[in-house]
Amino acid sequence: MTTVTYTLPAVHCGHCVHTVQMEVGELAGVQSVKVDQESKQAVITYDAPATEDSIIAILKEINYPPAGQDLIQLN
Repeated sequence: MTTVTYTLPAVHCGHCVHTVQMEVGELAGVQSVKVDQESKQAVITYDAPATEDSIIAILKEINYPPAGQDLIQLN
């Protein structure tokens, strides 16, 4: 089991927290997602088949990229 922590600058409200928890939590292998609105920190625990790359990809896709990651522009 692996645990990662990301800063998510785009998290501003309870809806943001809920969205991140629901979307990341649906990835196969993700065990838990805890997001703190005040600190903008997400703590994610996962096993295979989830990977750090797949977690970052979904965060970008839902417009909550971790600090230092580029936002994906969908056309």
